Amino acid sequence: ARALTPQTAETDAIRFLVGTQSLRYDNQIHIIDFDDENNIINKNVLLHQVGEIWHISTSPADKGVLATCYNKTSDSKVMTCAAVWRMPKELESGSHESPDDSSSNTQTLELLCHLDNTAHGNMACVMWEPMGDGKKIISLADNNILLWDLQESSAKAVLSSSAALEGKGQLKFTSGRWSPHHNCTQIATANDTTVRGWDTRSMRQIYCIENAHGQLVRDLDFNPNKQYYLASCGDDCKVKFWDTRNVTEPVKTLEEHSHWVWNVRYNHSHDQLILTGSSDSRVILSNMVSISSEPFGHMVDDDELSDQEEQHQEEKIKEPLQDSVIATYEEHEDSVYAVEWSSADPWLFASLSYDGRLVINRVPRALKYHILL
Repeated sequence: ARALTPQTAETDAIRFLVGTQSLRYDNQIHIIDFDDENNIINKNVLLHQVGEIWHISTSPADKGVLATCYNKTSDSKVMTCAAVWRMPKELESGSHESPDDSSSNTQTLELLCHLDNTAHGNMACVMWEPMGDGKKIISLADNNILLWDLQESSAKAVLSSSAALEGKGQLKFTSGRWSPHHNCTQIATANDTTVRGWDTRSMRQIYCIENAHGQLVRDLDFNPNKQYYLASCGDDCKVKFWDTRNVTEPVKTLEEHSHWVWNVRYNHSHDQLILTGSSDSRVILSNMVSISSEPFGHMVDDDELSDQEEQHQEEKIKEPLQDSVIATYEEHEDSVYAVEWSSADPWLFASLSYDGRLVINRVPRALKYHILL
């Protein structure tokens, strides 16, 4: 397995979706519900009968809707296609009831529509407009950016605009992220060693970071609380942080992994917390506080402080906190292809390795209180 996503619209229950990659069996989407109080994982299985799942993303507005990119073999050629699906009604919101007998309980996803890519090439990923009503999505297919409008009840996807990468050679996007800032009018894409920014209104390029990494760029993520800040990671084992207003140099570089870095994710609430997953089988949680929205620690209301405390507080404010690796998680024995924060609990995250092992972890308690208090 290599596809993992939190259920974005579900903010009450801790829930992740995992897509499988099997050549011999029908592929599946596993709905993983984590019962925090009792420390139990419950699983429901949905059949995804169209092929190996390479990428999975969920609607920000509708708990039951998701998109997958999957492999389809036709005329001995393999195409990566994309489609939008709906899960069965009873599985839409996170429940703590585990099915009594999982074998009899496999249900099938309902196909809402295909994102027709016959003219555009292989789909790399599908991104939903982050703050939207779940009607706008962008897919990256080979060297094309395609902006789709999902029509009534998502039964049809209409291509509303597109852009293509121009240049020498076979240009292909590897990944992309839709920025939650600037009224959701910007996306970032990765192709080869380059990171580019695009304006979704004009579909024109707004910035370009050439040679952002020494080798292939694998993943991107925007800081949710601080506009212009973008993280990238790649096959040069590095994670880099950029200010997109000045892309000549990264603001910071992390060099903790010893193999390709597949994934980088900002915490949605506390943007100093950064998760990375790599083919070195490790997940690393870093505290990048110096470039976060709270570089000097938690903001304290002046009214709450006595004089003595105030003086102490002022001394503390002058010194920014130090960036550091908080923890390295080594529960995986295979390449970690995906790491994701829970949408419901900011202190909880999941990681997925190629052998199909999903591990749920939480931010160390001491650090959690250090951030909160």
